[in-house]
Amino acid sequence: MRARVLTIAVFTASLACSGVAAVAAAPAPDSPDARFVQMAHQSNAAEIAAGQDAQKNATTTCVKQAGATLVKDHTKLDAELAALAKKGDVSLPGTPTREQQTVLAEVRSKAGSPEYDKAGLMAQEAGHTKTLTLIDQQINQGKDADTTAAAKKARPVVAMHLEMVRGGTCHTM
Repeated sequence: MRARVLTIAVFTASLACSGVAAVAAAPAPDSPDARFVQMAHQSNAAEIAAGQDAQKNATTTCVKQAGATLVKDHTKLDAELAALAKKGDVSLPGTPTREQQTVLAEVRSKAGSPEYDKAGLMAQEAGHTKTLTLIDQQINQGKDADTTAAAKKARPVVAMHLEMVRGGTCHTM
């Protein structure tokens, strides 16, 4: 009888622990971790839009290829964020920030000219620098393990993109 009570107690404790782990496996909707997911999602949306635009309006093959890389990589990163958001019931903004939209509009106004390529690369450098800061903050201060793992996974990709556009010069990898 005593062994059966002990077995039931161990089983109940393991269920309780597994329930806690499941709750902790996604950012809480109003947490700093959730805010990271939302902001990173907006950055991804901005980079995808800029990459698509570069594929259409850039004047050099290098910038067009960089645009394709941005679309491919940020689409993949964003799919992972969307899964985290769904798991944690975190709502994602439907568009990039107003600032990101303004920057994209400014770059688009130069479409088809060499100024477009330079402006787009400079905008990408600024955007990826901000995103790396956001990622590093999550890595250093994040509470949710899955969200922090996503930030760690994204960091080398975003750092590679930054090197690809550093100094307003295109360097495809």
